[in-house]
Amino acid sequence: MNGSTQGTSPARQSGKYLVTGGAGYVGSVVAAHLLEAGHTVTVLDDLSTGFRAAVPEGAAFVEGRVQDAARVLDPAYDGVLHFAAYSQVGESVQDPGKYWRNNVGGSMELLDAMRESGVRRLVFSSTAATYGEPPVVPIREDAPEAPTNPYGASKLAVDHMIGAECRAHGLAAVSLRYFNVAGAYGSHGERHDPESHLIPLVLQVAQGRREAISVYGEDYPTPDGTCVRDYIHVADLADAHLLAMAAMSEDGGRVPSGTHLVCNLGNGNGFSVREVVETVRKVTGHPVPETAAPRREGDPAQLVASAQRAVRELGWRPSRTDLAEIVQDAWDFAQRPSGRSAPGSGAGAV
Repeated sequence: MNGSTQGTSPARQSGKYLVTGGAGYVGSVVAAHLLEAGHTVTVLDDLSTGFRAAVPEGAAFVEGRVQDAARVLDPAYDGVLHFAAYSQVGESVQDPGKYWRNNVGGSMELLDAMRESGVRRLVFSSTAATYGEPPVVPIREDAPEAPTNPYGASKLAVDHMIGAECRAHGLAAVSLRYFNVAGAYGSHGERHDPESHLIPLVLQVAQGRREAISVYGEDYPTPDGTCVRDYIHVADLADAHLLAMAAMSEDGGRVPSGTHLVCNLGNGNGFSVREVVETVRKVTGHPVPETAAPRREGDPAQLVASAQRAVRELGWRPSRTDLAEIVQDAWDFAQRPSGRSAPGSGAGAV
């Protein structure tokens, strides 16, 4: 999918922004949207999980960790969009210290650098994993926060850290809690290694790069017995980031200095594993064999967002909500040479 953002209202005609983790999937799409809106962008990324080729043309690139933000930021920057984090749930269980050091420790150093340089606006890439297994669906921002793994716990810790920074030092911040990000935006798409997200995994089967897709659990209390998840197009997600930054403008924005706004981002509709698999078959025209597997521990039957706060406070409305459109964009990207990463060993409803 190409073109400019839909419905965004940047706070200024030409701002200057630092995008940490801007060589990754979501960060690169947001950086591209910022450039299309006329902003100046610097990407800071250590390329440990990102790709140099994913940095959009026109963005300045600094190779380094989020802990290096102090050598990049200065008072000329209008804000920071923070995506630099490790995000593999399973890895976080096996190596929690890696997640605390990078996700929490790195974010603390970023906040210090922002304070010292006088940069007072932040959009943070948070996650629905902060909620754990919610008792009520759709999930609102006042749902209990009970992460079930160190990844979700690290993101929740950063959310708490940001809130304290806002109250103590006048930062304006918006945390955006994603549900399942999917799709692609032109030359920017998913290529994780190992891959753990359902749509690219099913596309690998359609490409003949994986023999079958494992369906973990067929007896959930859902219409077809498989897990239901809320998929949001990555371009809709990017629109929300620009709107969040605009909401912190100094000329009457909805998120003034000293305020921390937390918003869920999702379609508000759920699609089952079987619906995703069948949509991939229709879009690609290829067979997608399935293999039944036992339920995975900790997999809730349904995870669907209520995004009403983002609609109300940011003026955001997702416009790419059709599952076939999301899959088509992901399929177009997967067929590019740059869209191929080595198949991982896991599969499932992520």
